[in-house]
Amino acid sequence: MNKPLRRVAIFCGLLMLALLIRDNWIQYVRADELNSRDENRRIRIERYAHERGDIIVDGKAVTGSVETDGSDFRYKRVWKDGPLWAPVTGYSSQAFDSSQLENLEDGILTGNDDQLFFNRTLSMFTGDKKQGGNVVTTLNGAAQKAAFKGLGDKKGAVVALDPKSGAILALASTPSYDPSVFAGNSDKDSEARQKLLDDKDKPMLNRALRETYPPGSTFKVVTASAALENGLYDDIDAKTDSPLPWTLPQTTVQLKNEGSIPCENASLREALRWSCNTVFGKMSDDLGNKKMIEQTDKFGFNKEVFTPVRADASIYPEDNKPQNAMAGIGQASNRTTPLQMAMVASAIANDGKLMQPYMVAQRQAPNLDVVYTHEPEEMSRPLSGENAQKIQQMMETVVKTGTGTNAQIDGVTVGGKTGTAQHGLNNSEKPYAWFISYAKTDGGSPVAVAVVVEDGNANRDDISGGGLAAPIAKDVMRAVIDSEK
Repeated sequence: MNKPLRRVAIFCGLLMLALLIRDNWIQYVRADELNSRDENRRIRIERYAHERGDIIVDGKAVTGSVETDGSDFRYKRVWKDGPLWAPVTGYSSQAFDSSQLENLEDGILTGNDDQLFFNRTLSMFTGDKKQGGNVVTTLNGAAQKAAFKGLGDKKGAVVALDPKSGAILALASTPSYDPSVFAGNSDKDSEARQKLLDDKDKPMLNRALRETYPPGSTFKVVTASAALENGLYDDIDAKTDSPLPWTLPQTTVQLKNEGSIPCENASLREALRWSCNTVFGKMSDDLGNKKMIEQTDKFGFNKEVFTPVRADASIYPEDNKPQNAMAGIGQASNRTTPLQMAMVASAIANDGKLMQPYMVAQRQAPNLDVVYTHEPEEMSRPLSGENAQKIQQMMETVVKTGTGTNAQIDGVTVGGKTGTAQHGLNNSEKPYAWFISYAKTDGGSPVAVAVVVEDGNANRDDISGGGLAAPIAKDVMRAVIDSEK
């Protein structure tokens, strides 16, 4: 071969090699990237070409799929009582993607997850149409309904946990929304979604996981835990070093209590029963900011929590002495999600062991074979068993003869703590009503609950954790207990 022909042959060979390398790069290295691009409509068409698997509560589907007309997306998602379950499932929309469990469990629900590889392979030989798998939740339908009924037309949230396992039994947020109204990709769906986004009451905000509030006096159980764990106090019935009046450190401002309650040198039990700001404010100051942060970290503060749906981090901040004292009574820059306060109540009810919250119990193949079962996982030990039982005694006194009597359930041991959290500049806004609690029966599984209510229509003087939030917690706890019978 002469020299010019050899050069042409080498050049053509190099072009062929470059083409092969490029083709393999696109097919294998960039395949996932290209598949996930919004512009790749073929992938989206395939995603909605078959019925989506369901999300299951109490053995029944709370979701479904229906055929659509006038679209190359054959199926779209529908919900059974969408507003009730939207805080749990999130949405799945042909036009606006998905959120929460619908997003995180999309592989199972569409049938594309590697856990369903065997089923997909088998269907190739049997000729069966492709199907999605199911996601079985930990939710208790009766508890969820009780939470929504209790919240009614008020803004707020409820979280109920099984302290022994961390299973989420109720996750309510109001006002809520129906994900079905924008599950398609028409102009009507776009308008419905925009209307929800423009709503000043933010119905698409998951207040149970994504809103942080000042926890108010419910936080005093955390401050009491820190005092016991750090040896500041040991006997919950002995007097504390708590003068009245008590002035915030480095200031001339006296910390006030509600009314003329007996808070001077009150014991831990009586201070929690009457919700003494002076006792717990001074306690937080005596412990110092560092020890308070260490204790809150053990309860799960200052980091995001994944259920698997992400919950915002609750914050106990680094701060100066007067602000740390106020944070110790649940005010100042102390901010928490309802999930976090349910975790606090859960750890106390479980003798100091905090379990990782979760809401997916199982994943099922289309033929209902179980391909995944969740194993409960310990998250931390915020306090010793002995100290947890002391806090239990204190919280049970609150419900028996203190501010939480509205949470009493006949024949059931109930512990709780009320809270009325100030917010707004100079406490200019109406306060939030809080209640955290647990209930346990002989031989039955315990349940821990956190409730927060934003009642903008109530008279300011009528807003209290015991009055607004405790009855809701009571109904949710009773729903869980009754469902076990």
